[in-house]
Amino acid sequence: MMLGLLAIPLIFLLTAALKTFGINQEYERAVVFRLGRVTEPKGPGWYWLIPFVDRAVRIDTRTVTIALETQETVTRDGVAVRVNAVLWFRAVNPVRVVTVVETWQRAVLQAAETGLRDAIGQSDLDQLLKDRAVINQRLMGMLTRAVEQWGVAVDAVELKDLDIPETMQRAIGREAEAVREKRARIIKAEGEQEAAQKLADAAATIGGSSGALELRRLQTLSEIGAEHNSTVIAMLPVELLEVARTLAGKKE
Repeated sequence: MMLGLLAIPLIFLLTAALKTFGINQEYERAVVFRLGRVTEPKGPGWYWLIPFVDRAVRIDTRTVTIALETQETVTRDGVAVRVNAVLWFRAVNPVRVVTVVETWQRAVLQAAETGLRDAIGQSDLDQLLKDRAVINQRLMGMLTRAVEQWGVAVDAVELKDLDIPETMQRAIGREAEAVREKRARIIKAEGEQEAAQKLADAAATIGGSSGALELRRLQTLSEIGAEHNSTVIAMLPVELLEVARTLAGKKE
């Protein structure tokens, strides 16, 4: 009987002793409630608690990485898309994380999924395909404004995958092919224009000198003779051509 009576206070004292201190890891903070009122959060290491008066809630301050579920939404130009993203966030104010929002990680996740749909709805398909950095910045701004009241900071958010309908994929492929064909035609036309200008300049230069055309003909004969030894070429003197041109002018 005596041992039983002594065991009860010993158990009570042991339980109280275990509740008098707590230990936090380097990345943990303890929000202490004393008779229901919040006190200063306890940092890493050990800390004292008043038994049966204080209650501690630990908060992990490390960055949390969450892959958002695929969201089906419509872009500003009316194209149905399926997108998902990756979110990095962390608790920066443990007191607000505990006292302002319930299940803070779930709340951030819901805000991120809603913000993702809103950001896609404010963007065109071309912007999604070509300029994701702008979408990421817009989404991060929306999330920062939504979660800062909960004591949470968003480190980054990045669009991961973008799925568009197969018909739209074919349309984009045809558009890209048409753009490449247009570019090729423009380059070819610019080359022909430049070549025609060079030929016109060369003709003007040769026409301004009486011996230049003859030299060019001799050079052509030399090139043909080197490559085609069996080819026979008969050429009229330039003077005969000029006489014929003069006679033709007089007849007119």
